[in-house]
Amino acid sequence: MPGLMQNRRTAPRTTFIAVIEVTEIVSGTRLAARTSDLSLTGCYVDTLNPTSEGTAVHVRLTHGAEELELTARIVYVSPRLGMGVRFDDNLPPAKLQVLERWVGDTK
Repeated sequence: MPGLMQNRRTAPRTTFIAVIEVTEIVSGTRLAARTSDLSLTGCYVDTLNPTSEGTAVHVRLTHGAEELELTARIVYVSPRLGMGVRFDDNLPPAKLQVLERWVGDTK
């Protein structure tokens, strides 16, 4: 359960609703869902059918007229509720700027 899990977040998260498409890199399996929060290092995806913990994924976030594509990994799963996604380290500056703006817009 999320409340019992150790908080391993390295950046504060803020409420952020966006459309997200998660694609497993190895299998190509796609999942369309929505985020419920976002940080500079990851997001939480609301979904009844989360991808397995540890899976490498490609994510496409859509917020308004903007899209952001990132590689990431599933770091935890809450069965039938959702999953935590951690973006890969060393994001290009342009992608980091979009995340900074999106996180800043919600404050």
